Formats: sequence, C-alpha cells, structure tokens
Amino acid sequence: MSIREACPEDAAAVAVVHVRSWRAAYRGLVPDRYLDALDTEERTAVWRERLTAPDRPAVLVATGGDGRVVAFSCVRPCPDGTAELAALYALPEVWGTGVGRALLAASTEALVAAGFREAALWVFAGNARGRRFYEAGGWRPDGTAVREETGGRVLEELRYRRDLLA
Repeated sequence: MSIREACPEDAAAVAVVHVRSWRAAYRGLVPDRYLDALDTEERTAVWRERLTAPDRPAVLVATGGDGRVVAFSCVRPCPDGTAELAALYALPEVWGTGVGRALLAASTEALVAAGFREAALWVFAGNARGRRFYEAGGWRPDGTAVREETGGRVLEELRYRRDLLA
C-alpha cells in the first residue's frame, strides 16, 4: 500500500470508493433508496471539480499493491483557523487491514505540516464502527451535535476533535 496526493485523474476511482463505502457503512442508517441511488458518474464529476479547483481541498489516496485506489481522505481548513477531516472512506474489502489507520495518520501529518494544531470531523451518531475507528485514533467527541437530513432521514452528527500535536 502507498499513500499519495490525489490528482484529477483519480476522480473516478475516488468516486467508486465514496459510493461503495457509503453503501456499506451506512446501510440501515441512511435510507436504502438514497444509498442505492448514489451515482458514481455524478460523484466522479464532483470529485473532478474538487480536484481541479484552484482552492481545492487536500485529498490523499491510498493505493493497493496493484495501484488501485482503495481509500481516500479529504482535509480542509475551517473558518475558525482549525482544520476539518471532511472525509475518510475505504472500500469495504480493505476495512480492518490498516489502510484506514495509515490514511488517518498521513492526513494528520499533512495537517501538521500545513501548520494546523487542532482538527475536527463529523460522524453520524449511529455509526458505531466509524466512531470506534476515530476514537482509536485519538479523536474525542467535544459535545457538539447537529441534526441534519440525509436521504430523507434526520440523523444526528457528532463533532469529534483532536489535538494534532498530541
């Protein structure tokens, strides 16, 4: 496995990871009709736009031994001067293999190198697997929660924070 910065040519592969990960991770949490309607072509266009934007977020991809993108993360600055881990998704077949931990560590290193000392992320309250993953990486809920509609269902999201220098 290797981790590198994503390039515009990775948009389709990132979209596949995004859609497949959502369908597997959020089944039973987000309505099936919403998950089943996720479109890799639409996601490809979104990721291509993000990866070519002048103010693009930092996107890292993890690739397997065959060079295939198996996971990605996206980090960006927040208006309050902290950073946000906006996304971290992996293909279901690589869950539990260490790819996510390596990508999370690389994302943290990139944020520290960019001068950030603290970061936040949002995770669905009902996403027990995701919450365990982030907590194992040193992230902790800070007591802030929001309720947002996703696919026609109102879901609670919890904000987690981490001191990046700890």
